[in-house]
Amino acid sequence: MSSVKSSKPTNFRWTICILLFIATTINYLDRQVLSLTWKDFIAPEFHWNNNDYGNITALFSIFYAVGMLFAGKFVDWMDTKKGFLWAIGIWSVGAILHAFCGIATSGILTGSWSAGFHGSKELIGTVSNTSAIISTSVSLFIFARFVLAIGEAGNFPAAIKTTAEYFPKKDRALSTSIWNAGATVGALAAPITIPFIAKSMGWEWAFIIIGALGFLWMGLWVFYYKKPHEHHKVNEHELTYIQQDQEDFQVEENAPQTEERKFSFKECFSHRQTWAFAFGKFMTDGVWWFFLFWTPAYLSSVYQMDSTQSALPLFVLYMITLLSIIGGWLPKYFVEKKGMNAYSGRMKAMLIFAFFPLLALLAQPLGSVTYWIPVLIIGIAGAAHQAWSANIFSTVGDMFPKKAIATITGIGGMAGGIGSFIINKSSGVLFDHAHKAWSTVDGIPLLEKYPQYINERLPDGFFEQLKKSGAVVVDGIDKGYMIIFSVCAVAYLIAWTVMKTLVPKYKVIK
Repeated sequence: MSSVKSSKPTNFRWTICILLFIATTINYLDRQVLSLTWKDFIAPEFHWNNNDYGNITALFSIFYAVGMLFAGKFVDWMDTKKGFLWAIGIWSVGAILHAFCGIATSGILTGSWSAGFHGSKELIGTVSNTSAIISTSVSLFIFARFVLAIGEAGNFPAAIKTTAEYFPKKDRALSTSIWNAGATVGALAAPITIPFIAKSMGWEWAFIIIGALGFLWMGLWVFYYKKPHEHHKVNEHELTYIQQDQEDFQVEENAPQTEERKFSFKECFSHRQTWAFAFGKFMTDGVWWFFLFWTPAYLSSVYQMDSTQSALPLFVLYMITLLSIIGGWLPKYFVEKKGMNAYSGRMKAMLIFAFFPLLALLAQPLGSVTYWIPVLIIGIAGAAHQAWSANIFSTVGDMFPKKAIATITGIGGMAGGIGSFIINKSSGVLFDHAHKAWSTVDGIPLLEKYPQYINERLPDGFFEQLKKSGAVVVDGIDKGYMIIFSVCAVAYLIAWTVMKTLVPKYKVIK
């Protein structure tokens, strides 16, 4: 066991928590590169519209969903250390692959594969078949997102499994909220780094530099991680604290461990607790992913900000989401101060968090005053989501034995990915529809004045050309955002109601 001899308990579990935090930060940085570069740098090169980007993000969500389903089983099979290394290694390769989509597009369409990043742009510019450029580039980016998604799917099952290994139940929401805040920090760091890398070095280098961070983390994980009962930095006192309520994972010094039974998918789905967790993820994961993937485009489309101009508002937005740390403190308060069991305390906290996203109903109406109002509201809704997310993840550790945790987490991730697919695909279609069908030119509906575009794409820079000609253009895309904001606003209360109906009282699965 431990080689640390001290009358005071060590606190090495928090070092492991920091590693999970760093991994989650890198995870979200890699995920954000596309959303912060597509509008200003990638779309002009490949002629993308909102629907093209929506297809890429929606399919990423499906890949991630399927990956989450099997990632949990994979992490359970490989165990925590190797499972995490495989996950971050694969997603780092996937992140870097994005950088070479331009070269591959020019190679496929022109036959020239030796051009560099700048040369490929020039070659693509010589291709007259815009549809071929769009379909080829979108397909290549989808493949890169596929590799990224399969790897990233392993992060949360592995992190939840590590948390269950290193923290007692009463501390899991707090530790989860800490490492889950890496999602916020990653999103926070992204807008103040990625657009400027893309602007100064090219969008390709943004993918390469951010993607390489994962390989650095792998070295730290190899060096620091071991099971708590095997780690020389965990003394007997800390180990006793970690194992205080782990009935299904009792480890005695110098005693052999008993084999835990495995849970099949069929058995997992037979429990109402699984369905409650999955439905909660299905309803709410897409909200966070919408904010993550579409807020930069929202600021660009509605407020005409480029990616560098939106850096400060996005930084402030994600800074606000750091308030999600209260997501770990509040249920602990209910458990320790109010005498509630872990599940009841967690559900009460989640109900409180579920009311805050209702503010999103005001984001678009009040946005006419200043863009800072929707920025602040989205930040508050994002903080509420992250607080909710920390607790919904922890309900798995509360009710299932360790051998099933990664699998159940994977099932929930699959459900969340499906919900995210629906909202991302719907958003892309809705925003392009609103952009055409609900816009006006000199007070006349755009499609009434230009009926040739009813079934065709608008040309690149069409609105800008109209404005330069002196026409008064009112873009209807803001109405599309209002619809999606409304869906996001009520999702959490619906999710909580169904979860509470399925599992009204705390019940542990043996």
